[in-house]
Amino acid sequence: MEINLAKNGTELTVALAGRLDTTTSPELQKRLEGVLDGVEKLIFDYKNLEYISSAGLRVMLTAMQAIGNGGETVVRGANDNVLEVFDITGLADDLTIEE
Repeated sequence: MEINLAKNGTELTVALAGRLDTTTSPELQKRLEGVLDGVEKLIFDYKNLEYISSAGLRVMLTAMQAIGNGGETVVRGANDNVLEVFDITGLADDLTIEE
């Protein structure tokens, strides 16, 4: 999996390519440690993400909790399979989903 982080003020964009699963989610968790301080808008750019597992969802939820209730989480460019996982788990209700 490829991970690119870009912070601009209080906005953090997390662009992923490949699969976010049990094997790759620890790497993302480690990369996010310490960079979420002061983030008010968290953007997950998933246009190149092929698949997300429950382990990947756990990392997303942890990041969302780290920015707090006042923060906004956006998912951009997710494919239909990833969007279906968000719908099934109810996570779609907590996200702003953009094409």
